[in-house]
Amino acid sequence: MLEPPTKITALVVDDDTINQMIHHRLLDNLGIRNQVVRNGKEAIDVHCSGKNFDLILMDMEMPVMNGIEATRKLRAMGIRSMIAGVSTNTRERENFMKAGLDDYQEKPLTTSKLVSILHKVHKDG
Repeated sequence: MLEPPTKITALVVDDDTINQMIHHRLLDNLGIRNQVVRNGKEAIDVHCSGKNFDLILMDMEMPVMNGIEATRKLRAMGIRSMIAGVSTNTRERENFMKAGLDDYQEKPLTTSKLVSILHKVHKDG
């Protein structure tokens, strides 16, 4: 089994509690410390509070602030974390990528998809 570096930290941004639990557990199983927030505004707020993450798993369709807007704002704030879009909405994939994503994975997120993202984080980091 591939061993990702344990120093990686991640932020899960998703309004669906089941997806939050799945993504949190997948990261935990790989030894990655992670925090969960429910929408893009909370993702912005947590960064404004001084926290930084190596990886952000960003849902697209959320209340308050969607993933496209949150990704644009994070990039405008100078956030250089790898942002991976995770969504079931493939029609908006191009707009999501243009907002500043580094990667896009279709839900459901699996261990193999997550490991693929983590290899990119490790390579860039």
